[in-house]
Amino acid sequence: AAGAGAFAWATFPAMPTRRVYCSAVHRDGQLFVLGGCGGGGRALGTAEVLDLPAQRWTTLPPLPTPRAGAAALALGKQILVVGGVDAAQSPLASVEVYHVDEGKWEKKAALAQPSMGISAVQRDGAVYALGGMGADTSPQALVRVYEPAKDHWQLLPSMPTPCYGASAFLQGNKIFILGGRQGKLPVTAFEAFDLETRSWTRYPSVPSRRAFAACAMADGVVFSLGGLQQPGPHNFYSRPHFVNTVEMFDPAQGVWRKPSRTIRMKEKRADFVAGCLGGRVVAMGGLGNQSCPLDSVEGFSLSQKKWEPLPPMPTGRCSCSSCPAPGLLFVIGGVAQGPSGAVEALCLHDVP
Repeated sequence: AAGAGAFAWATFPAMPTRRVYCSAVHRDGQLFVLGGCGGGGRALGTAEVLDLPAQRWTTLPPLPTPRAGAAALALGKQILVVGGVDAAQSPLASVEVYHVDEGKWEKKAALAQPSMGISAVQRDGAVYALGGMGADTSPQALVRVYEPAKDHWQLLPSMPTPCYGASAFLQGNKIFILGGRQGKLPVTAFEAFDLETRSWTRYPSVPSRRAFAACAMADGVVFSLGGLQQPGPHNFYSRPHFVNTVEMFDPAQGVWRKPSRTIRMKEKRADFVAGCLGGRVVAMGGLGNQSCPLDSVEGFSLSQKKWEPLPPMPTGRCSCSSCPAPGLLFVIGGVAQGPSGAVEALCLHDVP
């Protein structure tokens, strides 16, 4: 893993439109930021692209359907946007594609059911959309695959546990999914879908139940980090509290390692960005026991089994969008005092 001194922040020009719950996609030196909510809390149709080498923003034609919290992926020269919520806060079934070369949007085959909080991954040109929350506000167990050439969604075997807003990781021929919510309750289910056998496996549940936790995967090890822990039924009068819990699942062993005090994060935090960069799991920003969003950043070395402070975020924020790119982990928008336009990336120094 890279030493703590190898990390730095790159600050990019702020987005022309400040927003939260936007969808971000990196493709070929360009960062596309789509939709989200502005200051009034209404879903936006705004689409903007940052040319990273030129450090310049361009406003794109707006999304045909304003939306926030959509799933978005790059597929060749297209950016696919799926679901989310519209300006009236209703889940969307609509699916739209931006053609990068032609500079225009096109409507595609819609989902069978409206859905927000979808988890999406792609493999071999196909897009897998898992879970979500429907118009009746109940969590969905739907699994759908989209093949762009056919412009068709096909149903696959449902998830054992319906949820929305979960974290999904592609590892080999499996999609691992954990976290997320059912209504306001955090979900502890941890499941994997085998793309070849098209079947589900249930793994041992995440040991503790935490809302607004963050998940990451590094070297095949799954991490469930931080969050807001609700008091148990016996602690009737106590309040929810921020935690620095770290729980790790090793698929080779098939078990969650017992959480130990020695590998807790240095900061108690929830609603933060987690990811993987330079061989480390990193935790950035979020909310903690302070009156404003956190700017602190820490990295966990799998080999040394310990957290180390990394350079702080230039702009402390929570509820951010994030997006990986080669050698970069972008943190986009979110909430500082209000909706933020900040675009910053944790990166590695060019170490000689």
